[in-house]
Amino acid sequence: MGNGCVAVTKYFLFLFNLLFFVFGALILGFGLWVLLDNKSFIAVLQESSDTVKVASYILIGVGSLTMAMGFFGCIGSIYEVRCLLGLYFTCLLLILVAQITAGVLIYFQRDRLAYEMDSIIKTVIITYPNNRTTEHPLDYIQRTMKCCGFTGPGNWSENPVIKNSTQVQYSCSCRNDSLPGVEKVLAGLCSTLSSDPPVYETGCKTTIETWLKDNLGVILGICAAVAVVELLGMILSMCLCKNVGREDYSKVPKY
Repeated sequence: MGNGCVAVTKYFLFLFNLLFFVFGALILGFGLWVLLDNKSFIAVLQESSDTVKVASYILIGVGSLTMAMGFFGCIGSIYEVRCLLGLYFTCLLLILVAQITAGVLIYFQRDRLAYEMDSIIKTVIITYPNNRTTEHPLDYIQRTMKCCGFTGPGNWSENPVIKNSTQVQYSCSCRNDSLPGVEKVLAGLCSTLSSDPPVYETGCKTTIETWLKDNLGVILGICAAVAVVELLGMILSMCLCKNVGREDYSKVPKY
């Protein structure tokens, strides 16, 4: 009966470690995407803030560590190597503590992050269209999320080209398709004869916040699922480590 329980625990732990290996690969891929992407909102932030770059390196490190941990956990569970199981348990505990710490820091620094994001986007708008690295991602965000500026289309009035122009100009990627007018241009600055530019009235900040609120349940569910898997992995590794120790002790000949 005892050997059967050890076998079941061993193979369950192997499956958990296989999941960790896959999670690690996903985290590593996401970190590389954040670091190398040049077509999304991340590229806009990355150009003006080192925080995003640091976060991408942290994601790459955590993903690599998780993959290594999953690999060693699989070896330790299948071959019942006690030192690998102990190393797996320690790494898992450190990652869980790091995740909780990161979540707490993000929660308490959310106002600062929002302010930093606001400053970055306004700087990008003011320097538009002189920086292609941030110009294309901003246009992509405004087109796909159907928004204009960060807090609203009024942000574009701070752009020197628009401010000093004798014509009414606006960001082409802000063009509202539902309004009548000329065909939509994907990027750059467009002109209109009307005093009211045919642009979206909603700022990208509101659109992003709405998206986060709509998907908050999914995000929290994923985080909770990962935490539960980590806790179960810790419990299984601890149980298997104890059973391996007992089996090794029972094999010692008695005199």
